Amino acid sequence: MRTSRYAVRAASVAFLGAVLVGCSSEQSDGPDVAKPAPSKPAQKAAEESPSPSASKSAAPVIAVGETGTFDVGETDDYGENYKVTTRMQVTAVSAKYVTPAEVDTTNQPEQGQYVKLTLTLKNVGKAPAEIMTYGMMQWEDVQTAAQDASTLEGVGEGPDLDTTYKPGQSVTGTLVLDVARRGGKVSYVGGDDPGEGPTFVVRLPK
Repeated sequence: MRTSRYAVRAASVAFLGAVLVGCSSEQSDGPDVAKPAPSKPAQKAAEESPSPSASKSAAPVIAVGETGTFDVGETDDYGENYKVTTRMQVTAVSAKYVTPAEVDTTNQPEQGQYVKLTLTLKNVGKAPAEIMTYGMMQWEDVQTAAQDASTLEGVGEGPDLDTTYKPGQSVTGTLVLDVARRGGKVSYVGGDDPGEGPTFVVRLPK
């Protein structure tokens, strides 16, 4: 009788241990399934997604008498991570085709035709903006690919567009550009966002 009683107790203890082990296994599995840890690549992608303010808006395309606004920005020391810092307003006041004598020069236009383009630039943002047009003005039309249109003709006459504009400041000045023929469009390709196209575009009259 003693042997039988001990055998029953041993069997009961073994059964109780198996039940406890089974419950413990089910509880440990629960949290892993209910709360999966977020993957590191997903977290990193969310952190690295660019801010909407870092992208530059489309360049305005205006005709004489029209006004548009464009972004001015900067990059880091490596020429990367462009961000918009302020906004400028451009108005095409007039565009007049002229002869060398009319701009007081004996130099003939290399491309074929001089045009006096008068612009008003105004800083409508909240930070200073530096504008440098020389070497940054290109002309093109449906026949001719983009060509540098900058000249030194007329420099020193009237206000200079190439300067630093504080918020609220503006300048109305004239550029004498060298274009192949009447018509087409002049693009300002200055700025610190290389490879992103022009900053603003002026359609010239024919």
